[in-house]
Amino acid sequence: MIMAYKHSQRLIFVCRVIHLNITRCAALYSNPMLYHCSEDSFDDQERLPADWYEKAFPKIKKLSCSLKNVDLIDGRLVNVNDDSTILDERIEQRMRIFKSLVRVFIGSSSVQRRVTEMAASTTINWQPQACFRNSSEREPMVVDSFTKVSNFLNVSAQQRKLVRHTICPQATQHHIWTGALDHVLKELKMELDPLAHHSPNKGIKMGQQIVSSCLKFLNDATNSNAHITSWMRPAPLQRNVDSSTSPKWEDMLEMFTDLIGTLKDEKGLHQYVTKLEVMKEGLTQIRDVLADKSIGFKEAKHQESLVQKKLSKTLGHSSRCLFTLLLYYLFGHFRDVEVDLCGGLLKAVEKEKYLVFMGRILSCDEERTVWNGVRQLDRAMGLFKFVWETAGMKGDLVLRGHLFCVGAEDRQLSYKGNVYLVHEISL
Repeated sequence: MIMAYKHSQRLIFVCRVIHLNITRCAALYSNPMLYHCSEDSFDDQERLPADWYEKAFPKIKKLSCSLKNVDLIDGRLVNVNDDSTILDERIEQRMRIFKSLVRVFIGSSSVQRRVTEMAASTTINWQPQACFRNSSEREPMVVDSFTKVSNFLNVSAQQRKLVRHTICPQATQHHIWTGALDHVLKELKMELDPLAHHSPNKGIKMGQQIVSSCLKFLNDATNSNAHITSWMRPAPLQRNVDSSTSPKWEDMLEMFTDLIGTLKDEKGLHQYVTKLEVMKEGLTQIRDVLADKSIGFKEAKHQESLVQKKLSKTLGHSSRCLFTLLLYYLFGHFRDVEVDLCGGLLKAVEKEKYLVFMGRILSCDEERTVWNGVRQLDRAMGLFKFVWETAGMKGDLVLRGHLFCVGAEDRQLSYKGNVYLVHEISL
């Protein structure tokens, strides 16, 4: 352990040295993750020696070929052809090394020149035109909270309050809340079922049972007497509801607690456990509210109203639960959006316009992979624009995505009115 620590520290030191000899380049090349972790290794215009890029490019090409039709989307390694999850640590590690190498490579003169030329061909003159020149703009980012988005856009404290008060009435509606819970649990069930079939793991089996119980609770809480139109549903004969025996959201909270404890150490399920913990925050706030749909229409609507009111009152701007509800409200899914290159915010010259630019690193130039990358960037940058407009920020916010791929043809794509630039990675 001591030897490994010393070795890693030496590599990090090497990363900060501009004039690298061949031996140091080889060491750096063998572990690009250590190289890239030093965010301030270089100033805007500092680059590695040309021989580093010459040595790195063949490795990038080789990894690109081995990872064709594989992508890392929102924390999930997938087969692009059928959107199936790939549970292979070696492939995932290979993908992360590939993307780390490409992040460094994007700072090379050849790639920077093409990025600048394509940016200059657009109608709006941004200052500066260079994108991803600074290593801090090439860091990955998980868009998982309003705080992260607001910090990126320089949203003031007062404007953040406005964002929260505007979003809460929409994102905390009862059907959004239950829909998000249902979506998380059903996707988790889809992951657990094949694992339980191929593995005798006791934790997986237990997790399956708890998920099924959660889904049954949710179904009973939202779809009881579903065949009867809600306004026609008769009130029960017993008007006084016994709250001590009626189901409450506290029951779901207890099941979530057990489920998190059961699955927290299971490989490949970290993203789901994280989301269970996020949604548990909301369950904690409404634990004393009834979840009983057998009590008649008026009483049921009152319960739904209580859920919305309590969530709106207690989930603050920094709440990841509120952010997850917004994801479901806007996109119909619960996964935090990941981008490979966090980019930055630029101001147009002599115009009241601003530009958010972000990037994705693709394993191949296949059409399906490219458009997956475009949609990924669209969701991520769309969240920034949503917060910008909701906060009442001055000026128009323009979105621009960049996609980098070995052997790609430089071109410009349009999606939902936004520009996406495809860049070739080459020497």
